[in-house]
Amino acid sequence: MATKAKILCFAGSLRAESVNKKLVKIAMQGAKAAGAEVTYIDLKDYPLPIYDEDIETSQGIPANAVKLKELFLAHNALLMATPEYNSSVSAVWKNTIDWVSRSANGEPMLHCYSGKIAAIMSASPGQLGGLRGLVHVRSILENIQVMVIPEQFALPTAYGAFNTEGHLTDEKKQETVIKIGEKLAQVAAKLLT
Repeated sequence: MATKAKILCFAGSLRAESVNKKLVKIAMQGAKAAGAEVTYIDLKDYPLPIYDEDIETSQGIPANAVKLKELFLAHNALLMATPEYNSSVSAVWKNTIDWVSRSANGEPMLHCYSGKIAAIMSASPGQLGGLRGLVHVRSILENIQVMVIPEQFALPTAYGAFNTEGHLTDEKKQETVIKIGEKLAQVAAKLLT
């Protein structure tokens, strides 16, 4: 019997009206419809210092990093949308990934990432929709033992792409994003035991 997908969903953005937060919430609909248990978090609720080994050595892993790591460990899949900053990842996304990766209490390296399944998306005001940043997101995740599904989505000219309810005005794009959430839930349920 397949394991039920438990998906942790978040955007690599702190802005209240983030288009990436809107995007990940649309994909969550597909994951829920496919039977997954989904948890949405806002990284703004988990402020962290920039990763610094001196902080870790002198003060330990920050409380919010511990909370985030517990959330990552409690889920077997990750659904993420992150903006593209200067053709790469956002600082808050990378900082979160770095702090959560820290081993504690004799855990093996990358314990909270190993064996996870992920889906990635991006929304950007630019014409490429954050596509260049997604290359880096995929590379980082795969290097820390997260399997990223092939399907991904980059939303260009994102500031005008949503209606007041948070849905994409382009129905085909809305359906594509929902299907990414569905696909992640299906793959996670099949592959994870």
